[in-house]
Amino acid sequence: MGGGAALQGGASEARFILVDGPPVDVMRHRYVVPPDEAGARLDVFLGRRAEMGSRSRVAALIRAGEVTVDGAVRAKSHLLDEGQVVEVTPKREAAPDLVVEPHEVPVLYEDEWLLVADKPAGMPVHPSRGHATGTLVGALLGHGLSGGEEFRPGVVHRLDKDTTGLLVLTKSPEAYRRLVAMMRRKAVDRRYLALVHGSIAAETGTIEAPVGRDPARRKSMTIGGVAAREARTHFRVLERLGDLTLVEARLDTGRTHQIRVHFLAIGHPVVGDPTYARRDTLGLGRQFLHSHHLSFVHPMTGEVVDVESPLPVDLAAALAKLRA
Repeated sequence: MGGGAALQGGASEARFILVDGPPVDVMRHRYVVPPDEAGARLDVFLGRRAEMGSRSRVAALIRAGEVTVDGAVRAKSHLLDEGQVVEVTPKREAAPDLVVEPHEVPVLYEDEWLLVADKPAGMPVHPSRGHATGTLVGALLGHGLSGGEEFRPGVVHRLDKDTTGLLVLTKSPEAYRRLVAMMRRKAVDRRYLALVHGSIAAETGTIEAPVGRDPARRKSMTIGGVAAREARTHFRVLERLGDLTLVEARLDTGRTHQIRVHFLAIGHPVVGDPTYARRDTLGLGRQFLHSHHLSFVHPMTGEVVDVESPLPVDLAAALAKLRA
């Protein structure tokens, strides 16, 4: 996995900072060439930006025509002038068609601008390659989902297919825009229940580590990795059950598989996780991870929205068995 971990603090609180390469985010970046960089080559200019990653990645983006200068595709050797606008916009796959589906999904809060759904296990949030149907978006299209990208209307944040619990979706472009901005400001309180392997020494802690795509396993994420982005997870221990620990995890960021990868990185993988734990000691058939609490100030009305979801039947039964 690479990188290192530093444990700071006393016995009751911990802070884990894992480092493995610079964070990378090349989605929709826009730069205006400053006076002191006039005359620089296009690839050199972008290579100086840490969020672009490696020089080879910059070259690949330029070759693919995903970098423009004042709206025109240029060669990597193009010399830039002061004030020119350099944009990086990677192309995306064609969006799959949306299908209205009859699946029942509990909606725990709803008004004219947004809703909070309680996603069941085994349901992808939106259509993707290999999952054109059976999605949360398909099940909730009749509620008027709107805002964001065409193939996943209303989707502000996501849960993994086999992670259960609360998810907020919007019903207007303006609500979507405001909620996305709130997520970036860390103004949405998202809390998860997770059962992890081992006994975590600290009662509370924070895990900081950039999460990106695993270069060796396409469907997995890892610390560092390809297109890694800053990620931060806070946790507190709720219950100790022998060699397992029940924790509440609170997200500052929402990277793919963030909680699963972060706890694996500190030696406490989520119980039942088929990708990162590689053993299912409780026979769950999925990871013990549930989005149980969601709280935020309504982006349109200013009222506080505070929703909780109890553990689903399979996770609650497993926990009861451990306690017994």
